[in-house]
Amino acid sequence: MGSAEVLAAFEAVEGIDFKVEAAGCQGQCSSGPTVRIVPEETWYCRVKPSDVPLIVEQHLVGGKPIEAKLNPRIHMRFII
Repeated sequence: MGSAEVLAAFEAVEGIDFKVEAAGCQGQCSSGPTVRIVPEETWYCRVKPSDVPLIVEQHLVGGKPIEAKLNPRIHMRFII
């Protein structure tokens, strides 16, 4: 599944107030489809349409990012 299917899954969500915009290249094509949540700059990678309900409920509604889908190139983890 590609970015068009992910976009369509977000556009199909009802009852939640958020804006969805298609974007051109964001420089993360090797990690695509990519979803970028602004203004906090959370980047999700390899998103599938089946991931959309979790992103909506857990992140957009609940305020908690889905760690398993975070783009590791942008959200680096440091082990001390």
